[in-house]
Amino acid sequence: MFLFAFTAVELVLLVFLTPTFAIQDWIYVSGHLLVLWIAFTRRPPEALDRSFLSGIAVLVAYAYPYAQVMYLRWEPGNEAWPDVGLALVVLGACLSFASLLSLGRWFGVWPALRGLETRGPYRLVRHPMYLGYLFADVGYNLLEYNVVTLLLVVAGWASLFFRIRAEERMLALDEGWSRYVAAVRYRLLPGIW
Repeated sequence: MFLFAFTAVELVLLVFLTPTFAIQDWIYVSGHLLVLWIAFTRRPPEALDRSFLSGIAVLVAYAYPYAQVMYLRWEPGNEAWPDVGLALVVLGACLSFASLLSLGRWFGVWPALRGLETRGPYRLVRHPMYLGYLFADVGYNLLEYNVVTLLLVVAGWASLFFRIRAEERMLALDEGWSRYVAAVRYRLLPGIW
């Protein structure tokens, strides 16, 4: 029920904070609607990390994009490279949506073992949804940025890196994890990490 409530609040915030909807906004809305469906159809996890630090990381990871939007309404930013920014936002939205479709009922907010996804974008990197978030963050900041939005992105990325480690501790409990790690060597950035 937490996932449903969390996603419903996110969806309301997304609609409230978005004055006009562009293609990337519709992709994000579709993803949120998919998560609402997942919230009712998924099985409970085999293992779940409900530690305080994971809770903080989850909170920061979900809050920082909305904090950026709200701050930019209060203190407008500067444009850097809007055309490239929009392309990265759309790419990030599509990658996140494709990752969510691949995960399906295994998706969750907290680091947990619900299953091990190895298909779709998970054949390229172990955390493609987070890679989509990184693309979108860079894109949004190329569209409009200021010092505070950049600091929020740093905090958000720190939480994502923490979540990657926490999720991998949970996924390592799956018997297929070592084979998957051998086949897909990189967590987030192909050839780098």
